[in-house]
Amino acid sequence: MSIDRIVMAFAGTVVLLSLALSHLHSPQWLWLTAFVGANLLQAAFTGFCPLAVVLKRLGARAGAAFT
Repeated sequence: MSIDRIVMAFAGTVVLLSLALSHLHSPQWLWLTAFVGANLLQAAFTGFCPLAVVLKRLGARAGAAFT
């Protein structure tokens, strides 16, 4: 699996998890959703994603977006 797909899968998982936690525990968990959305937005414009850097160092295969 490429870095691009791992980043999208991780972001989607965190968003769904934070939505579930906000429903079950506290609406404050929506701040995590906002953080993930803001990080995805800045990555779209800058091409920099902290998770992609970590995955690249761990040896994940590069994709088209994060090389």
